[in-house]
Amino acid sequence: MNTTALTPTPTTRALAWCLHLLVVALLALASVRAVAVGRPYSGLIVAVAVLCGLVYAVGPLLPRVRGSRRAAALWLAAVGVVWLALLALSADGVWVAFPLYFLQLHLLSRRAGLVTVAATAIAAITGFAAHQDVFSPAMAIGPALGAAVAVAVVRGYQALYRESEHRRRLIEELTATRAELADAQHTAGVLAERERLAREIHDTLAQGLTSIQLLLRAAERVLPDGPEAAARHVEQARQTAVDNLAEARRFVAALAPPALDGATLADALRRLCATTGARHRLIVRFHLTGTPAPLSTAHEVALLRIAQSALANTVRHARATSADITLDYTDGRIALDVVDDGTGFDADALPDTKTETDRGSSPYLDPDLGPDPDLGPSSGPDPDPDLGPGPRSGPDSGYGPDSGSGSGSEGGGFGLTAMRARAHALGGTLTVASVPGHGTSVTARLPLTPSAETEPEACL
Repeated sequence: MNTTALTPTPTTRALAWCLHLLVVALLALASVRAVAVGRPYSGLIVAVAVLCGLVYAVGPLLPRVRGSRRAAALWLAAVGVVWLALLALSADGVWVAFPLYFLQLHLLSRRAGLVTVAATAIAAITGFAAHQDVFSPAMAIGPALGAAVAVAVVRGYQALYRESEHRRRLIEELTATRAELADAQHTAGVLAERERLAREIHDTLAQGLTSIQLLLRAAERVLPDGPEAAARHVEQARQTAVDNLAEARRFVAALAPPALDGATLADALRRLCATTGARHRLIVRFHLTGTPAPLSTAHEVALLRIAQSALANTVRHARATSADITLDYTDGRIALDVVDDGTGFDADALPDTKTETDRGSSPYLDPDLGPDPDLGPSSGPDPDPDLGPGPRSGPDSGYGPDSGSGSGSEGGGFGLTAMRARAHALGGTLTVASVPGHGTSVTARLPLTPSAETEPEACL
């Protein structure tokens, strides 16, 4: 490892400046001692020390020395030659070997650095001994010990630097991962909110708009012979619009449906049955079995919306004379059954996946079975204008016609998708059973206590 691989930091810059100052101080010490002691060739010693300092100063000023190991080796060789000349003139030059050890270990490869440090230590010992009358082991201890300390310090610094770089990369990866996770959570939140709005629009606004269309069509049919009946249909359409406005404000704020305000789920379902039976030629009965248990808002909203959508399909498509809604509390689970005696359909035509794009022949999925005032009479029997187009949505009924099966290609077949999504969000299941000519049964089963992962999603 060398400085070319190090990313400059305040710490590395401070260490580099300390090394530069140490070299300058040691060269100045050699010059001052040569003049103060009055050694022979003192002027030459000062000149060589200055030259050594100038050659050394070239390295930090040249970017190539920091970026190329070969250039660094040439620079170190030049500094070494001038240093050897200084050492030959003055024994004080031996102290300059210590900062040279650090330079060599930093700028050269691991093996070349160790070899160069060893050679520098030998040269320092030899040069210092040449200035003494007799050689002693103590003369070798200083340069050798300095070399050992330099090697230990540089190796320790390199280990710390590698660990620091590893931690820095981990922090960068963690920061990037957190940013990606935040983006993923944001995307998931957007998709969840979009799905919530789609379900709520389908179960409230879209059904209400269909109801308004059919009410206005019924009013148009009875004009001009029955102005009173027409006025009644217009008033019902107006009330449906008011009720839908209240629904829109509530689901945008993620509040419970108006039908659940101050009432239990069983009360809301009873009111749904009563309102539907009063407005259509359909007998709708409600049954409660088991011991009622407290339910979360998520459970109540999901089951009420499933009942609304299933019963709306019965009213619009099944041509049934009666329907039964059963709420059953059994063995830690709650089940909702919506059964009618209508025409039924081939249940095998229902897709098994979460998408209902392939609608088959199911009247729950066929968009052409519902009347559309913009398209004229449908292929099925005309609705009776005196009965109204279907249950209206609003706080009194908590119900609206199923827009997912209305005319046109847009929006058709979303009803079962929304019902399945609501059940799955609470860890439950939704099954549809039907035989042509023998009615249809829609069953939603939910655990009474949803998991921590499904509860927040279902509340949306």
